Amino acid sequence: MTGWQIAPVPGRGLHRTHDGELALPLQISSGGQYRAIAELELTPNQAEQLHAALCYALGGQQPPDDAPECRQLVRYPGGRQRY
Repeated sequence: MTGWQIAPVPGRGLHRTHDGELALPLQISSGGQYRAIAELELTPNQAEQLHAALCYALGGQQPPDDAPECRQLVRYPGGRQRY
């Protein structure tokens, strides 16, 4: 199945569901044509695990200027830097 793409829906961000889960709307397309919108639902624990995995994966890269606060450099006494 080549040509399929899944991406966040522009203008629709992460939100909480009525039962406290987190939901990210994703648009599914193939061959350049929109097919459907589906939501990736995560429990708070799953969201924490994903967050940790993404932070680990991005840890070696310099954050862009407009990155969220949690990705900004933290300066420690003695010159050590951490994300």
